[in-house]
Amino acid sequence: MSHLADYKTDIQYQARVIRTTRLTPRNTDEIREMVLEIDDPSFECKVNQSFGVLVDIKGDFGQSQHHRLYSVADIPEKVNGKTRITLLVKRCAYIDDFSGERYRGIGSNYLCDRKVCDTITITGPFDLAFQLPKDHNANLILIGMGTGIAPFRAFVKHIYEEVHDWKGQVRLFYGARTGMEMPYMNEENNDLTNYYDQSTFEAMKAVSNRPEWTDTVALDDAIEAKEHELHDMLMQNNTYIYVAGHERVRENLDKAFATILGSEDAWLIRKAEMIAGHKWAEVIY
Repeated sequence: MSHLADYKTDIQYQARVIRTTRLTPRNTDEIREMVLEIDDPSFECKVNQSFGVLVDIKGDFGQSQHHRLYSVADIPEKVNGKTRITLLVKRCAYIDDFSGERYRGIGSNYLCDRKVCDTITITGPFDLAFQLPKDHNANLILIGMGTGIAPFRAFVKHIYEEVHDWKGQVRLFYGARTGMEMPYMNEENNDLTNYYDQSTFEAMKAVSNRPEWTDTVALDDAIEAKEHELHDMLMQNNTYIYVAGHERVRENLDKAFATILGSEDAWLIRKAEMIAGHKWAEVIY
């Protein structure tokens, strides 16, 4: 498993903000879609990659820069020789367990505060754990929490707009506290509905039963609701499972897949087979 410190920051590029749009209503958590443009022709980025954002800081332990990775949320494009990449960012804050003080997330607040024409420093690109299978008959089970939808939105768009002959089944499970906090799948921003007419694609929403609490989003319920279909997919050797989101999702997923396969042991064996075959990948934060 890679750690943030493993990603080199010596190769840097300057990116200009050309669009920043809030995707969630004012009375919900702020999630923004940002489009960055990089003039340097040597910068190349693909659907299955991420890039870093560097923020200058004065840290308590002498560090001078804060580095965070963001997955590509759309198909990168070239415009007049310049590369444009899209990212999703949620304005975050956390409570210190010892002092009880509330702190703003460094990278997320920095990005959410940027305006059009502002310049930011980026690193990379870096390969994601998620790689689109070369076999176009492969099945994909994509599981994203919050802004974890970003790489999968790019995947789905790439499959149905650029690959064209994808024959495998694609199942997207997307979780958030409320329906309006699902970028690309809410009432105002429903980008993923563009692919609902594809016979191989289906997307399932999972929201918290008590959004005003800190309950874990019920992804396991959404997965178990598709028990028979997923059981058949899990039995096939060309099925891949990709997971992106908060670490709390891992335990619930193991529970759900164990239920589908009939026992915890059966799932642990199948999961180990998928990991060994490079058919299970996760980006957990």
